This record gives sequence, C-alpha cells and structure tokens, in this order.
Amino acid sequence: MTETAEETAPRPETVDLARAFEESGTREVLRELDEEMIGLAPVKSRIRETAALLLVDQARRQMGLATETPTLHMSFTGNPGTGKTTVALKMASLLHRLGYVRKGHLVTVTRDDLVGQYIGHTAPKTKEVLKKAMGGVLFIDEAYYLYRPENERDYGQEAIEILLQVMENNRDDLVVILAGYADRMDRFFESNPGFRSRIAHHIEFPDYTDGELLQISEIMLAEQNYAFAPEARAAMADYIGLRRHQPHFANARSIRNALDRARLRQANRLFAEAKGPLDAEELSTITETDLRASRVFRGGLGTDRARVAQAAE
Repeated sequence: MTETAEETAPRPETVDLARAFEESGTREVLRELDEEMIGLAPVKSRIRETAALLLVDQARRQMGLATETPTLHMSFTGNPGTGKTTVALKMASLLHRLGYVRKGHLVTVTRDDLVGQYIGHTAPKTKEVLKKAMGGVLFIDEAYYLYRPENERDYGQEAIEILLQVMENNRDDLVVILAGYADRMDRFFESNPGFRSRIAHHIEFPDYTDGELLQISEIMLAEQNYAFAPEARAAMADYIGLRRHQPHFANARSIRNALDRARLRQANRLFAEAKGPLDAEELSTITETDLRASRVFRGGLGTDRARVAQAAE
C-alpha cells in the first residue's frame, strides 16, 4: 500500500499554540463575540474553552497523538432572545476557521422543516435539510418539538432516527446544535438518550440583566441611525424593569419589538406635530413620550386580549 504524503511527513517535535491561535483566525472570532454581543459571560467563556480544546486537538493530531475527530455536537439552552442563534453563527465561523467544517455556513430549522405530515414525507424533508447543512452547522431551534409521544401518528421519531444516524456517521462533516428551553430540553434528552450520548457540549444562556438590555436597546437604535433623548433613556430603563415581569418576555427580542413600536409612535408624533421642515436629529430621536405611551406603563392586564397586545410591545 502506498503511503500518503501526510503519512510520510515527519512529525513535529513541538507545536506553537499561540501561533496556531493567531494564524487560524480564532482570535478574530472571539473578539467579534466580545465586541458584538453584550453580556453572556458564561457563554463566551465556554466558547473560548471549546476553541482551546480544538487547538490542542489539532496540535495532538500534528504530533500523531490523536486520530479521531472530537464530537462537536452541542446543546444551547436558555430563554428566547438570549442570543443562541447569533452565537451559533459565531460557532460555525470558528469551526470553519479551525478546519472542522468545510464551509462554515449555518442552516437554521424547526420541526416543520424536518417532519412531514404523511407517510413517506419526513425522510426526504429531513435528508434535504441535512444535505444543505453538510459542511457546516445545523441549528435546530425548539428541538424538543421533534418528539411528540402523545401522538401515535406523529412522524417526528422518523426524523430523529435519521438525525441520530447522520450525527454519528457524518460528524467529520456536520455539527448539529439543538436549542430550546432548558427544562424541555432535559425532558427531550431523557426521552431520547441517543441524542444525549452524541452531545458533547452543553451551553446555558443566561437571561440578560436590565443594564445589559438597556445597552442592547441603544445598540439596536444606533444600527438604524436612531438615538434616545436623555429622558427617553431613563424611560427605556423603566420599561425594561416592568416588561421583565410581564407575560411573554423574550429578552433582546422583546426589546427589539419595543423599539419598533417606539419608532412607529415617533413617526406618528412627527406627522402630528410638524409645522415645518425637520432636521436629521428630529427624525432620528426617540423621546420619552414615544416610549411611555406603551401599554407596559399602563398595567391592568386583565384580559387575554390585553396580554396578546402587550406581547407585541
């Protein structure tokens, strides 16, 4: 049997991890994570640890100390709006730079993208998604909905079996991230031990603090060339404190919704009040009035209709 160039090449006696860290672009991905995402200290710490593990794994491979690709499938647990999808994008970029996936793209799906509605429908749907995800990362949001034991005619189990097989046989070319609420994911893993045995990294996403959500709101506005008036910033802080304790709170997602509503009120206010030309500052400033008109400040959520309306804010 003819030996490959890789097999005949001399093994290095030492490996410079610091140089590998710089040349791989890992530092850049971690810097982006720190600069672009507020808070999430434990999540960022776990990702740095994972990057270190992979750099050491590569060093061991170069010295002939390891041959198998480490298991990289992951579980992201936490409440909505805590940055799970964004971190998955960063993870895909990190894995690509380190050479663990070929393309580094992220394919985000839910149950509806994988599970069919009739016999023979699920397998081709699931396989098509997996085909698109190969060479990158497959992110399955609210993964626990794949398993519905109360419905004997549900086809989710078929999708699960296909996923498990691919996760085991194609782990050199695909990383799967399962995401959702922590308690529901725990029950999902208890019911599907095959997934638990294939998941090597479990990362918990904490809720943002009030201060972090205020920072996030300012960044979201700045990205659209808006800003808070001084008194509006204080009103936003009050909004966050109240909104957190009301129904359907979804961290940064709720903040984005609140800002969309504030911009709508600002536009209507400008039309109602304008008596002449408006300058850029007037067109780009969110005032206290634009925020305090929210139902969140009124309270009195006595009806289902009011709860649904408030969820949009």
